Amino acid sequence: MNVLDTAAVKDLKSLYSSREFEEKYTYDKSDLGALCTWDGTSFKVWSPLAEQVWLLLYKTGADAVPYRRLSMEQGVCGTWKYHTRQNLHGVYYQYELFMDQDRVITGDPYARACGINGEKSMVVELSKTDPDGWTQDEAPIRPPENIIYELHVKEFSWDPAGGFPEEYRGKYKAFTCEHTTLNNDGIHATGLDYLKDLGVTHIQIMPAFDYATVDETGGDDQFNWGYDPQNYNVPEGSYATDASDGSVRIREFKEMVQSLHKNGFRVIMDVVYNHTYSLDSPLQKTAPWYYYRSHSNGAAANGSACGNDIASERSMCSRYILESVLYWAREYHIDGFRFDLMGLLDTDLMNRIRQALDEMFGPGEKLVFGEPWSATATPMEKGSIPALKKNAKSLDPNVGMFCDDTRDTIKGHVFEGNEPGFVNGKAGLEEDILKCARAWCHTQVPVKAPSQIISYVSAHDNWTLWDKLSLTTDVSSGLSLEMAYRLAAGIYMTCQGSLFMLSGEEFGRTKDGLENSYNAPIQINRLDWTMAWENKDLVDFYRGLIALRKQLPGLQDKSSRAWLRFKEGFTRPMAAGYILDNRPLDDSQTEPSPWDLLFVVYNSGKKSRTFTLPQGHWEMLADSQNTFLWKNHETVETKSITAAPQSFVILGMTGK
Repeated sequence: MNVLDTAAVKDLKSLYSSREFEEKYTYDKSDLGALCTWDGTSFKVWSPLAEQVWLLLYKTGADAVPYRRLSMEQGVCGTWKYHTRQNLHGVYYQYELFMDQDRVITGDPYARACGINGEKSMVVELSKTDPDGWTQDEAPIRPPENIIYELHVKEFSWDPAGGFPEEYRGKYKAFTCEHTTLNNDGIHATGLDYLKDLGVTHIQIMPAFDYATVDETGGDDQFNWGYDPQNYNVPEGSYATDASDGSVRIREFKEMVQSLHKNGFRVIMDVVYNHTYSLDSPLQKTAPWYYYRSHSNGAAANGSACGNDIASERSMCSRYILESVLYWAREYHIDGFRFDLMGLLDTDLMNRIRQALDEMFGPGEKLVFGEPWSATATPMEKGSIPALKKNAKSLDPNVGMFCDDTRDTIKGHVFEGNEPGFVNGKAGLEEDILKCARAWCHTQVPVKAPSQIISYVSAHDNWTLWDKLSLTTDVSSGLSLEMAYRLAAGIYMTCQGSLFMLSGEEFGRTKDGLENSYNAPIQINRLDWTMAWENKDLVDFYRGLIALRKQLPGLQDKSSRAWLRFKEGFTRPMAAGYILDNRPLDDSQTEPSPWDLLFVVYNSGKKSRTFTLPQGHWEMLADSQNTFLWKNHETVETKSITAAPQSFVILGMTGK
């Protein structure tokens, strides 16, 4: 259908919104796609407007002409089906559909495997793609704190200095390489050993489903972040050692997850269910305009700023997304999901996903969080509530949200390059810094509990922390960029909520000032493993903060009563601090902490600030110079503590 035929789109919008269509065409079984079973191979596709559907079979993904063309039988609720007793594992296929005098050839929107660039779907017997030991693969025990490290598959290992085998650089297989070192010197750890030493608990893989903006037949220098979905249930082929064989990418993705689990990391998948790369998609071809939102005048919605919005509130679309999430969790052992532009999805769907994962794997076992915003508004139907920050109270407490309030308060507005925040010189943010610390609970932000908050200062989007502070820190006035950097980390790592960081933040990662590097050369986007060792002092600073965080139940507390731990908050011009109850909850599995109370001070000013300590035995735990002071258990002998300019101080009261 011509995407510019707005009159026809309006008619379809009316049809799909009708109760009659909903009752007649909602299909509630989980057997769509191509399935290899004990009695052969079955194909089933949902295409309620189709008048006839043919199944086209190809021997390879490169074949232009099918070797068989088979008529599909019309099933119930708008489905079309075909079954054979043959095991067609490795056979490629497409659907040929006829509807409203149009002929369309398309891949399968429910495909679990595909060929080069996702053009043809592939039949796969999934058990044949399992690496050795896959059935015994398990995630590490759930940690007391979530410290999430955002990582792009290609960025991780592309740098030659990382010491990865050349044939695995930029691939899933790089994650299976253990004990890599800088330039293979056998001394300076890179890769998995480096990440283990850093102490992060979760590796968040940027989009690794099949996306459209990298040619899988092209060279290794191609790069894209991957927020351009083509096949939602298939791994991206450019990260595989052989993209032409649909089984290889599946096996190697599983090997990546298996290796990360073995090395102590949980794995989060970055998912993009809010839009597709284009409207020329299998979803659109099999059910024109059903899976996409449109305005009342028939124009395509564009709340994603990518040309289209997925209509998550429609029953078959919400079911598609829910089943896709469960498929990745079940088949690929994924431990959590980060939802891109979650504000374009509806709260009912997000709550259903949370509930389904809890029922299948245990309460809270899988993380669910996302961006509680959209590029612009989107025309949801049926009175649906978008999963925006302002609607947090409509979300399950265990559906998390990136906290832009924390991010922007600490370092300055994310879109205004020259606007500073607390750490780089902006005055009047002292009270907001205290709100950051308690995860914005009981503030103007409608947060139920710290379980809903992701505290962070940098992600793949926009400037890196180093580049943002480089733009906004007035060093001519006496401010220090490095001290602002350390203070930013010290603040968000002592806020309640889950912690999140961009890979390389710990060594001052830069993209040479480029704000949006989504398709910039890999040379700009790659992790610079040499820099990680050149800035070892900064890496150790982060390492100490992470290790300390794991000992602080008062900050790990995700319950709705966590904010009550704050016994006192105090401010001075350009400075703020708090006293926090750090004892574990009675029903908590968190290990007891050596410190019953915390005393935390942030000073972003150019002058030192002195604060009186409550009576008790206080130990220095960390400051902007040394984040391993907690190892010394040295008692503070004075009755006050002084925070140097642009610095923080963390103290703990012992029960002595």
